[in-house]
Parts: sequence; structure tokens; C-alpha cells
Amino acid sequence: MQLFKLAFLLVIGLCSAAYAAEPIVIKFSHVVATDTPKGKAAEHFKKLAEDYSQGQVKVEVYPNSQLYKDKEEMEALQIGAVQMLAPSLAKFGPLGVREFEVFDLPYIFENYEALHKVTQGQIGQDLLKKLGAKGILGLAFWDNGFKQMSANKPLRKPEDYKGVKMRIQSSKILDQQMRALNANPQVMAFSEVYQALQTGVVDGTENPVSNFFTQKMQEVQKFLILTNHGYLGYAVIVNKKFWDGLPAEVRTALNKAMAESTEFANSIAKQENDDALAQVKASGKTEIIELTPGEKAALKKAMIVVHDKQDRIPKELIESVQTVTDFKK
Repeated sequence: MQLFKLAFLLVIGLCSAAYAAEPIVIKFSHVVATDTPKGKAAEHFKKLAEDYSQGQVKVEVYPNSQLYKDKEEMEALQIGAVQMLAPSLAKFGPLGVREFEVFDLPYIFENYEALHKVTQGQIGQDLLKKLGAKGILGLAFWDNGFKQMSANKPLRKPEDYKGVKMRIQSSKILDQQMRALNANPQVMAFSEVYQALQTGVVDGTENPVSNFFTQKMQEVQKFLILTNHGYLGYAVIVNKKFWDGLPAEVRTALNKAMAESTEFANSIAKQENDDALAQVKASGKTEIIELTPGEKAALKKAMIVVHDKQDRIPKELIESVQTVTDFKK
């Protein structure tokens, strides 16, 4: 009888130990392909997080809107259906944190160096802190790259945009940007863009070339215009309640993994876009248009009026960004 009790207790103990050893699952959802800068960075984070936590964490990455589309994923994070996202910065305006719309302003960043003075500086940290009121913790900024216009007609001059149906993210600033060109902005989930371009629901869109190529938009867009008019980046965010409930040593491991993954993400972004552009050219399906200095100047002049006309972003924030980045009209 005594042996039976000992055996029973041993089995219970082993089961309890096995249960306790179950890893903490982090569902990381995003809407782009695995071979984009964000997709590669997410996989990099998965590996590091699992390694540094010594198996205490399991990261499940769901790319290409497998779980949620653009409009759905933020709500899923807030209710705890997923634990981690890396949404584009344009997603935070509709959430109620309008300050993030500063990243949508056309021509606000001249290059990556200017951009990183914001995302890797105090302004960026202050912006991430504003997400706490929404039950979200901001961990890092990840680059994708600078956006290019695409359409089924060559868009060289501001007047070429008149009446063109251009897909945009859900951003009031991007809406104003397109309207400044007399284009017709159409808000649409990223996962729906290819079909919309294919069927003529929209005529064109704006994307970093890595998104353009990995979504095979060269099959449904005749022209890619190298405008570099805006920036597309991401904020890596987690459900704050989930994060605060993690053991301290797990958070330490995840913070280390995130810091290294952020460095990785931002180191590959430009090269990934350069490589994608080369592949679009090699496909022979889309004509690449490089604007003349005069055409670039005219496009910038037409679009930066949004900086002054918009009423959503605090003026002092725009001025702070312009000061830090040495912005010139």
C-alpha cells in the first residue's frame, strides 16, 4: 500500500513538473510576407527569444494576415488573442494616438539617418510611452523603408495624379497627402490590395519596394515611380497586461532578443528594398521611372502643404521632428 502511495505521488509530481515546464506562448501576428524586412526580423526574434529564454518561451509567428487583417489585429492584441504585433505606424492614429501620424507626413524624413534621430531618440521613446493608455506596451521601431508610388500610368508630375484611385492605409494624413495631388484615396487592407489592383478597384498604391515585390504587384502595375516621398515603418508592440505578468527573467531575455532583432531589422531594410527593386527590374513586367530633380521638386512642393494644413498632429511635435532632422522645404 505504501509503495502504491509513493508511486502515485511520483506520477503526480512528474505530471506537475511537466505542466510547469510548458513554455509561455507568444503569438506574433503580422500582415506581410516572411521574406520582407519585417518578416525576416520576426523570425529572427523568434529564434533569439526561444534561445535566450532557454525554452521558457515559444514564439509562434503568423505572417501574411494568416490570423488577422490590418483592421482586426490591434483589437486582437488588446483582448489578448495575440500577444505581439508589428503594425505599421499609420495604425496608431485610428487607435487614438494621433501623434504617430507624424511618420505619415510626406517628405518629413530625407533619409534613414534623419529618420533614426527620431525613432532611436527621445521623440521615439516618448511616442511609444503614449501607447500605455491603450493597454499596449511599445518595445521598438523597425524599419521597412521609403515608399514609392505605383500605377498603370506614369506619374511624373503632380497633375498626373488627378483622379487616380490610390490605395492607402487608414490614415487621415495619407488621405490628405493623396488629396493634395488631386488623387482619389481608397482605404484598404493590405491583404486585399493585389486583387484590387488586378480588378481595377484601385489604379495604384504606395509601398516600399520590398512590399511591392513580395506581394507580386509587378504583375498588376505597369509603372513603379521612385518618389521616396514617405516612410513606412513599424512599432513592435505587446499586450501590456501579458508583458507585465511575465517572470522578470523572461522579460529580460525577451528585451535582449528584441534589442538584437531591432538592430537586425534596421540593418537589412535598405538592402532588402534595393534587392527587391533589382528583381522588379529583372522581371521586365513593370517599368521603373526615376524622376528628374525638377519632377521631384514639383512633387515635394505639392505634397508638403499637408505639414501646415493638417490639424491632427500637434504643431510642436512636427517642429521638434523638423528640428531634430534638419528638415528643409
